[in-house]
Amino acid sequence: MAAVESEESGVGRSVEGISSGQRCQAGEALAEWRSSEQLENGTPSTSPPYWDSDDDDGGGGSKPSELYGKYTWKIEKFSQINKRELRSNAFEVGGYKWYILIYPQGCDVCNHLSLFLCVANHDKLLPGWSHFAQFTIAVVNKDPKKSKYSDTLHRFWKKEHDWGWKKFMELSKVYDGFIESDTLIIKAQVQVIREKADRPFRCLDCQYKRELVRVYLTNVEQICGRFLDERQQKLVKLIEDKASWSSFCAFWLGIDQNARRRMSREKTDVILKVVVKHFFIEKEVTSTLVMDSLYSGLKALEGQSKGKKAKSKLLDAEEMPAPIVHVEKDMFLLVDDVLLLLERAALEPLPPKDDKGPQNRTKDGNSGEDFNKDSIERDERHLMELGRRTVEIFVLSHIFSSKIEVAYQEAVALKRQEELIREEAAWLAESEQKAKRAQSEKEKKSKKKQ
Repeated sequence: MAAVESEESGVGRSVEGISSGQRCQAGEALAEWRSSEQLENGTPSTSPPYWDSDDDDGGGGSKPSELYGKYTWKIEKFSQINKRELRSNAFEVGGYKWYILIYPQGCDVCNHLSLFLCVANHDKLLPGWSHFAQFTIAVVNKDPKKSKYSDTLHRFWKKEHDWGWKKFMELSKVYDGFIESDTLIIKAQVQVIREKADRPFRCLDCQYKRELVRVYLTNVEQICGRFLDERQQKLVKLIEDKASWSSFCAFWLGIDQNARRRMSREKTDVILKVVVKHFFIEKEVTSTLVMDSLYSGLKALEGQSKGKKAKSKLLDAEEMPAPIVHVEKDMFLLVDDVLLLLERAALEPLPPKDDKGPQNRTKDGNSGEDFNKDSIERDERHLMELGRRTVEIFVLSHIFSSKIEVAYQEAVALKRQEELIREEAAWLAESEQKAKRAQSEKEKKSKKKQ
């Protein structure tokens, strides 16, 4: 994680104010500048467009931007508050009602400000309800670079209808620039995540994504990097085993072209569901950003496959490396001979990050001063390239392991079975010859005695 996990980060709060004891991996409230004001000033996104709607909802589906919202809560006369808890007015995001809950003196902790996002009227909702959302809560400082932020991802349901941070920040720090004219300002950003079986990626509003990219891009690199390293190590091990690699090459070159083509493709929905199962972890705050990266990468592959120059710089096919995978209608197809692709995949590194782009925010927040359109485009492009590379290797790995390697192992097993049959036949023939020779010797001895 780019941020250090707080001691009481991402925990539930029961009606009595007792911790549920459950945690999610969320960043500690961060002190760095989010540059949200500049994000709102109309810098156009270079990200590929998301789907327009979910068709099986009868046209009633929503874009990620329509499932995202912000809310600002100004708490006046903060120093005079003597209540244990305060609730904001309810606000709507993604078709659901929410409110912010604050404990000015801490929830089951001392000397800390506790903050939670809660589902409004949760007791009146139908049985089995759940709201899945990524959200950020911030306490605003008069110096924007010192505002305090925390992000998390959570599935809200009956027993966990509130989620947040018991130790959001120390009370001693609240009066260090966070209170102005005895007013405390709290901001919330909520992205509802809709889950559709036929649309497996959980995507973010482009402005919210940019903000999270500046915090968690390194984490996405690490997640994609670990996956690629693991797959590359397996390929290198296969290729360096000369006997196994030679045997596999002989198998592949020995089958006809039609069989190769059949084994070099797979339906997109089959692979994408496995991709989501592999990468999406409900309690991991970076999961949605990884999904967004994979979605952007998939769109880039589709753009390459169509042979069209996309309007966005992110999808300029001429600037992208030669593809490993093509997307045709509802199928993933390997673009070249499997042997060449496996050797290439074993050697190609992750797309390098542009050194000119800003690094993840540091504790002093200085990176915010370098925030500009070019840096946005570099970060979004890098996010897309990470996703494209990861999707390609995942497709290659899936097709190889689930189809080609299975066929190879079956061929090896069949060959071994044939060898055993031949060995058994040879042994039987030899045994038969020995028996005949023994019988012949016996008959000769019998004749001599006569």
